[in-house]
Amino acid sequence: MRIIRAKDYKDMSRKAANIISAQVILKPDSVLGLATGSSPIGTYEQLVKWYEKGDLDFADVTTVNLDEYYGMKPENDQSYHYFMHDHFFDHVNIDPSRINLPNGMEPDEKKECARYDAVLRSVGDVDIQLLGIGRNGHIGFNEPDNCFAKGTHCVELTESTIEANKRFFASEDEVPRRAYSMGIHTIMTAKKVLVVASGEDKAWAIRESCFGPVTPKVPGSILQLHNDAIVIADEAALSLCGDFL
Repeated sequence: MRIIRAKDYKDMSRKAANIISAQVILKPDSVLGLATGSSPIGTYEQLVKWYEKGDLDFADVTTVNLDEYYGMKPENDQSYHYFMHDHFFDHVNIDPSRINLPNGMEPDEKKECARYDAVLRSVGDVDIQLLGIGRNGHIGFNEPDNCFAKGTHCVELTESTIEANKRFFASEDEVPRRAYSMGIHTIMTAKKVLVVASGEDKAWAIRESCFGPVTPKVPGSILQLHNDAIVIADEAALSLCGDFL
């Protein structure tokens, strides 16, 4: 894993956007794996700025998203469908037919997981998979478990994830307890994986994912086995990694 040290969140976001923009410029029909949550917002903002300046063209780009809350309507302002349009899709010239997310409103878990896995196969290899990382080391909504999930699946969210997400909702009771998530195997098949992390609350997850044993108890640790994994983290997120860097 290549670790890039950033001064702060803004620097982390710009460095990540640089890598993604280079990919799109070099290969205009790139397949981008995209993430949600607070970590990648600054990266999307920077990409939008460069698009508005005329430096980037997303017309031929295809996107696949990591996850979506189970049972949440896309127009709900806490859905990841809404998030992606609000922070990125609605501000660039991406073709709506090339945007792919799990359908949180499909009640049949087996059917939706099979559908999304078929979508992922149809778009081909992901050129860059952008990832945040949870406080407990989850990537996508692949929570700590006894084994690494292979394909798309419906996840029971852990209490730590519900706790971390409740700041986005009016009350804890409104936080979804389940989500559809791309599997670890699918994430690992991406040609390049790009992890962004900021803040002291991510320090344990970054240390264990980058330097701890590879274990499904820390899902992010599997990225140690990826051929081209980059972690961009600010000083606070790297604060427990001093002995290793």
